[in-house]
Amino acid sequence: MVLNTPMNHPIPVDHLRGKDLTARLNLRDIPKVLLHEHLDGGLRPATVIELAAEQGYAGLPTTDPEALADWFHRGAQRGNLPEYLEGFQHTTGVMQTADALERVAFEFIEDMAEDGVAYAEVRFAPVFHTSGGLTQDEVVQAVVNGLRRGEKSFGVRWGLIICAMRHLKDSLEAAELAIRCRDLGVVGFDLAGGEDGFPPKKHVEAFQAIERANFYITIHAGEAYGPESIWQALQYCGAHRLGHATRLRDDIEILPDGTMKLGRLAQYILDRRVPLEMCLISNLHTGACASLEEHPFGMFFQRGFRVCLNTDDRLMSDTTMTKETTLATELFDLSLADLEKLTLNAMKSAFAPFDERIKLIYQTIKPGFAKAHASLM
Repeated sequence: MVLNTPMNHPIPVDHLRGKDLTARLNLRDIPKVLLHEHLDGGLRPATVIELAAEQGYAGLPTTDPEALADWFHRGAQRGNLPEYLEGFQHTTGVMQTADALERVAFEFIEDMAEDGVAYAEVRFAPVFHTSGGLTQDEVVQAVVNGLRRGEKSFGVRWGLIICAMRHLKDSLEAAELAIRCRDLGVVGFDLAGGEDGFPPKKHVEAFQAIERANFYITIHAGEAYGPESIWQALQYCGAHRLGHATRLRDDIEILPDGTMKLGRLAQYILDRRVPLEMCLISNLHTGACASLEEHPFGMFFQRGFRVCLNTDDRLMSDTTMTKETTLATELFDLSLADLEKLTLNAMKSAFAPFDERIKLIYQTIKPGFAKAHASLM
């Protein structure tokens, strides 16, 4: 089966790539899997304003939804991680009651459904949501209530990841919270925050507790610091997945003939199939890559690393899974088969139980891509 392009050059459907593919297919309609999104980085601007009014939070720069969205977007585009994170004081500032947390979690699932996401893992640090008097267990329960209600309404499956913060000394407490709440829907543990000066190995006790509980670990590593941060995340802390890992590029040499020579760390990650949670637009905003064209996602995918696409912070970076997928397709000349592989990479790497992953793959993801392929015939 072929299509005739405006230039009258027939292109087989199976070979549609890049902009030829996005011109023919609305990528909103293909099933997606999201593994790296921060709950406090994806609020709707109108929700931030309404919650601020309800809680008496007076710190917002504006109460106009469009202007507030622009403020967050501008603030995120200053080229470094510390300044990128400044906007979170306002989102966490309005997430201090059980009702607010439940609402934000419910709206997250609703947004996922609208974006064509079949399964989503969302992460947050409960320690930032206790200034209103909630305990961290109560914070988690409120978020779980919203996620459950959202799943019941919209059918999106989910998992919750608890974050410890690199600059705080309570990572063991955060790990114990994650373990304690795993039967509620917590599926893993993360270390987040600025990397420089806060190496993963300083939190090894927390990760040992997670490992002893037969639980799952993803760590922000290689976003704002080099390969050593990635190495520590893996070899000191036992990470099963890596958040961002853009600086793994520093362990890969491009030879004159265009082939890639992998360093020992990169080779280990490739061989062990360690999943890399890549976030294109936020990596540009935080300075993890100089331009989207230079983002190492394309290199990693071409070489066979287990990469997947993610949003990181939808509000801050003005993005969605559809936007990230479209961008990757057009920048790196991806095909529909490539997009299916990326989605399967993500689902295989999820912290959901094996049976649930298999069910989503064979009942949702593969049929969804088969339908997309048929629509191009």
